[in-house]
Amino acid sequence: MVNTGEIKRGMTIELDGRVWQILDFQHIKMGRGSAQVRMKLRDIRRGDTVEKVFQAGERFPRARLDHREVQFLYKDGTTYHFMDTRTYDQFALNEDQLGDASPYLTENAMVQLVEYEGDPIGVDLPASVVIRITKTEPGVKGDTATGALKKATLETGLVVNVPLFVNSGDRIKVDTRSGEYIERA
Repeated sequence: MVNTGEIKRGMTIELDGRVWQILDFQHIKMGRGSAQVRMKLRDIRRGDTVEKVFQAGERFPRARLDHREVQFLYKDGTTYHFMDTRTYDQFALNEDQLGDASPYLTENAMVQLVEYEGDPIGVDLPASVVIRITKTEPGVKGDTATGALKKATLETGLVVNVPLFVNSGDRIKVDTRSGEYIERA
């Protein structure tokens, strides 16, 4: 059991016979009465999102999830294909199941598959990934010491701000939690 003071983003809980992932939460202290917690939840199986308010201190059963390492193979429209590296079984997940992970997936990337009762429900990414830049404006000589940033489009379609000295074709490390540039790889 987990109470409202222990919740974190990404945690999964069981509520009303369904499994929910916590997308966001906010503690609200009232002038009178007890504190409340407003949570934005996503149903793992159906994909719908709801906002619910709970009293502070309320307890929820934590959903038991299994993890195993898989390899991302390729994208086919809105379907992403993966392979279990031990059994060579292949399966597919759609963009709704992947959520915010899809812009960070490159071919042959290793990720952790998240399963609930044997059904794949999503993936956990590493803290950072290395992705190649496909398009960015060239930096102007002399502007590199100012700390200015420019937009860069990555091979997955993700757009990030990078320093002026980074060029098209460079491989960069990107933080998967914030979507920010970390360093050149």
